Amino acid sequence: MWSFFARDPIKDFNYELLPENQEKSGIWTLSRGKRKTTSEPVSVFVYEVSQGTEEQTQLAKAALKRTKTLRHPNILSYVDGLETEKSLYIVTEPVTPLAAHLKLQAEKGGASDLEVSWGLHQIVKALSFLVNDCHLNHNNLGMWAVFVDRAGEWKLGGLDHVTSDQGDSISLPPPKVINPDLERYDPPEGPGNDGEKWTGDVWRLGCLIWEVFNGNLPRASSLRSLGKADRFVSLHINVSPHYCELVGANPKIRPNPARFLLNCRSPGGFMNNSFVESCLFLEEIQIKEPAEKQQFFQDLSENLDSFPEDFCKHKVLPQLLTAFEFGNAGAVVLTPLFKVGKYLSAEEYQQKIIPVIVKMFSSTDRAMRIRLLQQMEQFIQYLNEAAVNSQIFPHVVHGFTDTNPAIREQTVKSMLLLAPKLNEANLNQELMRHFARLQARDDQGPIRCNTTVCLGKIAPYLNAGMRQRVLISAFSRATKDPFPASRAAGVLGFAATHQYYSVAESASRILPTLCTLTMDPDKNVRDQAFKAIKSFLSKLETVSEDPSKLAEIEKEVTASAQTGGSAATWAGWAVTGVSSLTSKLIRNAPAGSEAPPAENSTTLQPAAGPVTTNTANKAQTSGARGVQSETSNEETVEPDGDRWDDEDWGSLEVNAGYSNYVKSLLFFQCLTFYILKCRFILVFAVRENRKYISNNHAFTPSGLSKAELAKKKREERRKELEAKRAERKAAKGPLKLGARKLD
Repeated sequence: MWSFFARDPIKDFNYELLPENQEKSGIWTLSRGKRKTTSEPVSVFVYEVSQGTEEQTQLAKAALKRTKTLRHPNILSYVDGLETEKSLYIVTEPVTPLAAHLKLQAEKGGASDLEVSWGLHQIVKALSFLVNDCHLNHNNLGMWAVFVDRAGEWKLGGLDHVTSDQGDSISLPPPKVINPDLERYDPPEGPGNDGEKWTGDVWRLGCLIWEVFNGNLPRASSLRSLGKADRFVSLHINVSPHYCELVGANPKIRPNPARFLLNCRSPGGFMNNSFVESCLFLEEIQIKEPAEKQQFFQDLSENLDSFPEDFCKHKVLPQLLTAFEFGNAGAVVLTPLFKVGKYLSAEEYQQKIIPVIVKMFSSTDRAMRIRLLQQMEQFIQYLNEAAVNSQIFPHVVHGFTDTNPAIREQTVKSMLLLAPKLNEANLNQELMRHFARLQARDDQGPIRCNTTVCLGKIAPYLNAGMRQRVLISAFSRATKDPFPASRAAGVLGFAATHQYYSVAESASRILPTLCTLTMDPDKNVRDQAFKAIKSFLSKLETVSEDPSKLAEIEKEVTASAQTGGSAATWAGWAVTGVSSLTSKLIRNAPAGSEAPPAENSTTLQPAAGPVTTNTANKAQTSGARGVQSETSNEETVEPDGDRWDDEDWGSLEVNAGYSNYVKSLLFFQCLTFYILKCRFILVFAVRENRKYISNNHAFTPSGLSKAELAKKKREERRKELEAKRAERKAAKGPLKLGARKLD
């Protein structure tokens, strides 16, 4: 039983120390550790009683007490502690000593001035809290007393020598007694001076600023020259007078930490920049108005590129996720969220951002939906197939029936990225059903055009049976579209998917369809039609010359669907070409109308410069069909080579030796087709004429036609009615004068 009371408390300690990366920090040894139950990382400050003096043990106990009781965002956060006869443990948030952090940053090119300005802001704010709010003196401020957390924020530690300015019952030894090297950081006036209570800490603050920019302070006289600290001046920041006040020989002119902070935050001050402003806003975001939050997140995207990476990952990202989950921030958080996501590993992205994105797709906010579709390329690689098919695709397909053309456009474009991850039912059934409806019924010609283009791009992912049933019918329908670009897209669709058609289909179904387009009013359509016809004729001639090549040419007709591995080869086209083409054409063509075919039209040619899309703004004029203004006015540049007519046709090209042969064969193909067409029209007209004659001019047994017989009956009926009226009138007789007519 007595063994129970003799148990070692360290064994019951809830934290485990990791042996690597142990560093000396004053009288403490700083070790990395983790919580035994959750493996959460922590930092553990360990003091061994047996290795220290009585004075050091007194300081260690005082530090444990102060760390446990002092709570402030800029002071090292206390997690847990343990005091035994042999050792003392202080568990804090995971941190790194400032000296080690600056050394690591120097290897990467040096800490940025924005990071240093915010770090010093935090230390001065913590010092002001101790001096003005707690009435305490730190007495140990220096590089060794500052630590940096995972977000790159500086925290004030080293509370071993903290004393009250009103007097303590227990007197603690000064730092130079424990470590004589620290004497050079003492102010020149000594402990008994007529200055304010903060003069010693403010002097040490000046020493800290000097060391941040110049390294280890060799002697107190070095404080007179700024050295590398002239970076302040190079940044057009007038900090030199404020710094000189900190290290002035006269203690009476040294400013209070709060006043020094205000001086540096004044216009042109070192701490007056966008990074510090953003950090201060994030600290108070919970009490900000919704309109202020919206404006902040809109401006945040422009500044994120200059912010430190660790700060974005550990400070900005949690606030963005919280703003979406609980603050109803909406679509405005998407742009900064995806910017910060670039700094995350694949595993971190899956854990932190993907669950939020999946939830966003279920939103009914149109601005949210269109932003997600526009930026899908940034996160599609992190989505697994199960999440796409069960949680994302069911919400995305609602965009096909949306009344806003911009959302329908973005939904079609997104299929280029989602198709490789869709299962059999969603890809070959559900998606094809929506594509068929869009191509046949959508009132926007550019959307019908892009549906055809998208179908040609995702054809490799369809199964062989679906390709046989869908492709020829869809592209043939597109060639009859009143919108010239849709007809050209149908031709290009045939050409881009030529490997999926048998020779018999090419001869009997595709070539007759293409031949009709050689007389199309639009020159671009005619040019593409001639090019495609030559290609298919080349395949037919190859088989005619050598029938043994038939199997090789048709090897992909029944090939199985491709996997999603090749998505990267066309994902870039999806983000540029489709969007700018559709938006430009929707803007120029009003809903429900089609642009008349024009000679020498160049609708499908890539734009020569940036195209300003205004689809969403146009849609806003119809009331509920609008999308918020932030979804419009995007500038996109169409790169060359993004369209099918710019792609390499490879083996589809026919050489010059076939020129005369192809021309004559093409002439007879067209002539035969028009003869058949005229014959069909003639037969149809004869049938209709006979039907009309049989219905209206058939003769009755009496020798009269049906029309004449009906006319005769109407005339007889009229005469009969007139005779009856005359009989009734004669039966009543003439009326007498003055007699009243009785009913």
